[in-house]
Amino acid sequence: MSDRLCCMVMRINIDCNGCYRKVRRALLQIHELHSHLIEKKQCKVSVRGVFDPHDVAMKIRKKTNRRVEILEITEASNEGAEEKKDDNLNVSESQSQRPLLSTSS
Repeated sequence: MSDRLCCMVMRINIDCNGCYRKVRRALLQIHELHSHLIEKKQCKVSVRGVFDPHDVAMKIRKKTNRRVEILEITEASNEGAEEKKDDNLNVSESQSQRPLLSTSS
């Protein structure tokens, strides 16, 4: 699993700004994570990177002393290739379209 990109959504109880800072600090200390998103109002944390999901959840649990519930785990291996295909489709569509407004002098 170390060669696959994982996306994980967790529920962590974030009551105040102190809890938010504690969770953020714990996420920044985990070097396997490429990016993270903390949704304070929904008490959800989304992380992305090359990691073992259960290990990351345990690390966050130990560092923050908060209950961590894993809601969703998604794995992707060739996500960059799929994005390039989508970009190529958008370029070919935009080339076939003509501008709506034309200016003449």
